Amino acid sequence: MAVKIRLRRMGQKKAPFYRIVVADSRSPRDGKFIEEIGTYNPNADPSEFRINEEAAKKWLGNGAQPTEVVGKLFKLAGIEK
Repeated sequence: MAVKIRLRRMGQKKAPFYRIVVADSRSPRDGKFIEEIGTYNPNADPSEFRINEEAAKKWLGNGAQPTEVVGKLFKLAGIEK
């Protein structure tokens, strides 16, 4: 099973809010997920994000691949493999 760390869209139309989740790569964007490890709000000025560092490092250590945007958020938070 290929595991990805990616964004799950929440919120109203034209006001997105994202949760950072660990999910099977075959599941749909807003579908079933394994664990929620943070949030991301691009509407705030500046953008706000909150990440559980311990959970993120655990999943990266287990081989989960972050998407491009999540990888940038991890870099801003100082989380690396």
